[in-house]
Parts: sequence; C-alpha cells; structure tokens
Amino acid sequence: MPMSQLRCLLSLLLLVSCSAFPQPFPSRPVTLIVPFSPGTGIDILARVIAPKLSEKWGQAVVVENKAGASGNIGT
Repeated sequence: MPMSQLRCLLSLLLLVSCSAFPQPFPSRPVTLIVPFSPGTGIDILARVIAPKLSEKWGQAVVVENKAGASGNIGT
C-alpha cells in the first residue's frame, strides 16, 4: 500500500473515532452496594463517604446493604 493511501486511511480512521459523544456521568442515582449487614465497619465507612460523593458528583448516592453468603451476594 503506497504511503499516501496509508495516510489517507489513518486520517479517516482518526476522524471517525473522534465522533463519539460521551454520556453524562452519572445520569441516575449511584448505588454503593455494601456486601455486609448494616452497622458494620464497611457500612459506616460507606455512609460517611456517600454524602461527599453526592456533593462532588451532584447526584444522589444511595448505600444499599446486601448481606449474606459471607459477602458473596453483594460482590
């Protein structure tokens, strides 16, 4: 393939790849899933972090506990 065709192909690929539009993040409430029961250390840490993330992102952050099976349900 001649060098000019290769350059043309690469420029076309570059233009096509730039046309993607990113989605706004986050577009809906964020859920922090804690794989242990309420009141544990990890749950308390998640509840301390959630309001700070909510302020930073401007979106609601919900802490949801999914306890059971030694933490396997929430992972």
